[in-house]
Amino acid sequence: MKRNKLLSTLAIISVVLFAGCKNDDFVATNVGPCPVVISVSPLSGATLVGRSKVVSTIASQEAARVSIVTATFNKKMDPKTINESSFTLKVAGGSVVAGTVTYTDSTAVFVASSKFIDDKTFEARITTAVKDRTGNALQADYVWTFSTGATILPVVIATDPLNLATGVVLNKVINATFSMPMDPASITNTTFTLMNGTSPVSGAVSVIGTVATFTPSATLSPATVYTAKMSMAAKNLDGSTIAKDTTWTFTTTSIYTLNIVAANGTVDKSPNQLTYNSGASVKLTATANPGYTFSFWSGDATGISNPLTVTVNVNKNIIANFTSNASNFTLNIAAVGGSVSRNPNQLTYPNGTNVVLTPTANVGYTFDSWGGDASGSVSPLTLNMNSNKNITANFTAPLGTGPGIVNLGTSGDFSILSKTGISTTGVTSITGNIGVSPATATAITGFSLIMDATNQFSTSLYVSGHVFASDYTLAPPSKMTAAINDMQTAFTTAMGMTTTVIVDKGAGNISGMTLVPGLYKWSTGLLITNAGVTLSGGPNDTWVFQIAAGLTVDNTAIIHLTGGAQAKNIFWITATDAVIGSNVDFSGNILSQTLISLNTGAKVTGRLLAQSAVTLNTATVVLP
Repeated sequence: MKRNKLLSTLAIISVVLFAGCKNDDFVATNVGPCPVVISVSPLSGATLVGRSKVVSTIASQEAARVSIVTATFNKKMDPKTINESSFTLKVAGGSVVAGTVTYTDSTAVFVASSKFIDDKTFEARITTAVKDRTGNALQADYVWTFSTGATILPVVIATDPLNLATGVVLNKVINATFSMPMDPASITNTTFTLMNGTSPVSGAVSVIGTVATFTPSATLSPATVYTAKMSMAAKNLDGSTIAKDTTWTFTTTSIYTLNIVAANGTVDKSPNQLTYNSGASVKLTATANPGYTFSFWSGDATGISNPLTVTVNVNKNIIANFTSNASNFTLNIAAVGGSVSRNPNQLTYPNGTNVVLTPTANVGYTFDSWGGDASGSVSPLTLNMNSNKNITANFTAPLGTGPGIVNLGTSGDFSILSKTGISTTGVTSITGNIGVSPATATAITGFSLIMDATNQFSTSLYVSGHVFASDYTLAPPSKMTAAINDMQTAFTTAMGMTTTVIVDKGAGNISGMTLVPGLYKWSTGLLITNAGVTLSGGPNDTWVFQIAAGLTVDNTAIIHLTGGAQAKNIFWITATDAVIGSNVDFSGNILSQTLISLNTGAKVTGRLLAQSAVTLNTATVVLP
């Protein structure tokens, strides 16, 4: 037996001698064996410590029980590292024992300030702060226990993770190491627990020898403080419990995303995951598409190294930039609400050519930003042609002035909507849908209707959209009823507007005038002669004309729109009829309580919404 122990000891020492040590910053050295504790007093597991030295109860003899704990190392140590912080003693589950630490030769001595308390288990610990004279540190805390009573209690001498540890991985298994083998039946999910705040964490508990293990059922949450607890119900093989509940806390690592953008190539991530623990290293390998070459990294990475290893310690967005091997490139520019000039203006550009783009907004618009293969709002923009590029110039219109849009509801889905009928003579052209209700399809004349196989609508050579009537198999069945109701509601709402009203402008004759956005109201009819009228405003401005009698527009009159004004934002509301003369060019939506009539050659860019009939004579209606 003794021979086997000697061989085991020699084997351990040989490993220490030849494996090399780590110093306090974990750099391997070659200056001798690691420092280790080779003997202690009292021995680990000793009981009745100090009592054998008391031969009477006389006070002077009792004083002889001054408590001393020693630890001897395998080599000379650095005395500055052996002190009351690196060599400690405490009552198991209780308070730290006060004392002084000295070092002589190869032995550290802890002298307690007072005698050991009877019938208590003590835990002695020498930490990794202890180093030899060449800076090599003790490789792990050395912990042993002894008792002043007949029984030594088990003590949790190590935890994994350590108390107050940070950056703990999310799949961590929690361990508690005891000073002696434990009774597995006493360490259960009730005895060994893990909490996320006030919520218990589900997991499985197992015990092998001196180590109890808690394995969470699911990965832990990132950036979260957890509390592990070993309760006093944990027992050793003799049935002795730990002196006090043992708790420790740790914080899990944060997780982050790594987003890669790679136009004209691909980037392989290794490991390839949706998220990464804080501090994870990821290797990025860029592969160019045929005809391209990898150039450089940008975003949250720089340089030209490929592969590139990045450390994920925040959410990162990395761009892999590839350069075309072609010698000439195209430049396509899209612009709505303005235009963009380019200098030089060419069909193609040699690789590396700088092109200056200058945006110009239409009236009523403002240049806002670049999109597509350009970003920001710099104007002019200098663009380097190192690949085919598609650029978008974004323009915005200011908020409009005027009374606001009249909500047409579903009646706005129609170019022409009538309650009693729609008729045409000659070759009429209508862009959009037309419909009648409660009148039936027989009230739609002159259109040579062709019924669709679904019976939901008909078509006509004169109508680009569909033709609907109340007697069709509509989807939904209430389609036409809802549209008529919305038309009538829009009429009533528009006629009821009162905010900032301009009354009786031109005494009912606005011919030749220029009208700014606003709400106009006449107690009579309204006339526009062949002198026409001009509506001047921006693309979001609105006009509402409330007319107590009829609207009459003489032959050849033109409604001029300037400044970006749009027909869809103009509403002519007449309490009787609206008569549009021959060859008139009219803009806006007409809501009439009775008839709307378009004479030969008249064109309306807008909607005709009549509560009686609509008549057309070789006319054109364009849905705005």
